This record gives sequence, structure tokens and C-alpha cells, in this order.
Amino acid sequence: MLETSVIASLRRKAALEGYKWDIQVGDVSTLASFPLVMKGSEWKRLAAWAEQLAKEAAEAEKEILLRPDLLRELGMPRSLQKVLADSSPLTPCAGRVIRFDFHFTMDGWRISEANSDVPGGFSEASHFTALVAEYFPDLRPAGNPGEVWGKALAATTLQGGVVALLSAAGYMEDHQVNSFVAAQLRKFGCETHLIRPQQIRWTDGKARLETAWCRRPVDLIIRFYQAEWLARSPRREDWGRLFRGGKTLVANPLLAVISESKRFPLLWDRLESRLPTWRMLLPESRDPRQISLQSADGWLLKAAFGNTGDSVCIRELMEPRKWLRTRFNVLMSPTNWVAQRRFESVPLSTPIGQRHVCVGVYTVNGRATGAYARLAEKPLIDFAAMDVALLIEDDD
Repeated sequence: MLETSVIASLRRKAALEGYKWDIQVGDVSTLASFPLVMKGSEWKRLAAWAEQLAKEAAEAEKEILLRPDLLRELGMPRSLQKVLADSSPLTPCAGRVIRFDFHFTMDGWRISEANSDVPGGFSEASHFTALVAEYFPDLRPAGNPGEVWGKALAATTLQGGVVALLSAAGYMEDHQVNSFVAAQLRKFGCETHLIRPQQIRWTDGKARLETAWCRRPVDLIIRFYQAEWLARSPRREDWGRLFRGGKTLVANPLLAVISESKRFPLLWDRLESRLPTWRMLLPESRDPRQISLQSADGWLLKAAFGNTGDSVCIRELMEPRKWLRTRFNVLMSPTNWVAQRRFESVPLSTPIGQRHVCVGVYTVNGRATGAYARLAEKPLIDFAAMDVALLIEDDD
């Protein structure tokens, strides 16, 4: 473990230099004072799986996009379904980042989901991990996903290009992700602006920044604003061009919302795409109407679209009243939920006791670039999980 004075210094640097503002939840630090160490061969295996998962997802998304009958089963708002089913050209994509969450189980590595639409964790996976690595010279970070993502996006603009980063007002976690990505873009000469969708105006498909401090054309839009949230906005003209009919580059693309849906696996048997890596690593998923909600033995429930584990419902880990409310919500809107077969997470011994681990492996434009690792006391990784630096050890 790092000494108390060292971890205190790293916490300050993470907050002041790395835009990691939620360094504490209640009385508990969210930054581990020790690294999670993984053998190089094991990291290569996870990285290879992540790249294959990204490739298979892209193929399946293109197929599903042409099937309105399948789009209706993904549990997304109707307004978003209409945009997906539209025939107008897709807004050009500036790049694609996905984070696949791996868990170590009694049956080996499994994934719980893919964060396809707006994955976060860049500061923790990049800046904080690099800070911790300085104190362990025999170990190395798995990568620097924040820098790789920023460089890939900056390369799509001219030198000094104007970049708008969208997030929802009032969500500090989202704002800190955009602030960190903006800092990476500025390293490569970009001019960045953190805004809301209503501060973009579209003319002939091109985006223009309209704020009190800046009014000029935009070269690139980075969307850290969930697609299903955007679709609930009353004015489609404020968000529709982000997905179709726009001429300004946008990341992440519209197709990301398809594999973001936790009901994505329910469509696999009706596709020509076989998705062998997904079938191997993701536990069995079913429509919740196909299981007994009263007991839910061996199953957990997830909303089709959820964030930070806030909609993952495991009966044994919930108060009876909350579980009853969940059952009611599922019965009322079953197509907005999915049942997923539970895996048995294997806790690891750490300096602070037994902890369950989640290793979120990033792919940027299809290539593995690093990982966001978290630890939790219970077999559920949610907003209260502790962030830990993943460092790689050579096999020899």
C-alpha cells in the first residue's frame, strides 16, 4: 500500500490536475491506496477479447439498423426508434470508444455489459493510474485511454479545431469526464467548449456554437450525453442532427445505442452475425417475462438503459420494499428490462479485505487502449465502488 501522505498527495493531484472531483463518497475514499496487478499475458487476453467484441458489435449494429422490427425490442424511447429507423444519411462519425466490463468469476472471465454509448472513467484509467504507476517501477499501466481517445478525436479536425463537448447540466460526474477529455484535446491544439445541446444551432446540417461567450462554427461534437436522455428532450431539432442528417463530425455515433441496450442479446438468434465472443463472455439474457419474478433465483434484472449500475437489481442485495417496487416496474414495462443469468464473482484478497473486481477494457476505434478498474465489497459494481489503478506485471 502507498503511505498515507502519498495517497493524500495523489488525491489532490487527481482532483486538481485530472478532473477527478468525486474522490470521496460519504466518509469513504473512492481512490484505492494500492494497485491491482495483472500478468501481462492475462491483460493481452482481455485486450484481444475486447477488440473482438467491438468488431462483432459493429457488424451486428449495422444489421439491426436495417431491421425496424428489431429496433422496437431494444427498450429505447420511441422518438429515438424513429431516428434510428429514418432513411436520411447518418451523421458522420469522428470515432468510437467502448468500454467492456470484465468480472472474474468461478467460470473465468465474464462481461456484464458493454458501455457503448457514453463510457466514462478516463481520468481514473489514465491520469490516476499513471500517478500510481510512478511508485511501482516494476509495473506499468495497461494504457492511456484518455490520451488515445483525445488524440484520435483531434486528428479528425484541423489544427486549432473547435470542439463542443455535450453533457447534461447538473451531473458532476459527466461534467468531469468532459473536462478531462477537453484537456486531452487542448494538448493537440483544439479549442474546447463544454455546453448543453440547446447551445448548438444547426444550419444546412452544420453545427454552430451559440453561447454568451462564443458564436462560431463547430468542427467536432463529442457527446457525453446518453442517447435515451437526448430523445426525451421536447425539441428534436436540438438533438436529431447529432444522429442523422448532420454534416459535422460527432462521437460517439448513433449505432452505439444499439449495443448499449441491455436487451441487445435478445436479438442475436435472429441475426446473420453470429457474435461468438459475445456469446462466450456475456451470461445468458432473457426477456423478464420468461422468468419467475417472484423468486428470480439465479437471475438479476437490469433496465435496458442504465448507468453506473444504478438499475442492476439483485434480490439478495436489496431491501424487500425496493425489490417489490422493481418487480412492479418490470411487470408494467417488461420491454424496458432484461433478465441476466447471474455469475458467481470471485472476490480477491486486498489490503482492505475481500473485494470483487471489475476491469473495464476500452477500445478506441477497435483497438484496446487501457482499463478502468474498480473494487466493491459486494458482487455489484455501482457508484460506490472504489477506483483502483490497474498495473501490468511481466510474466517473467
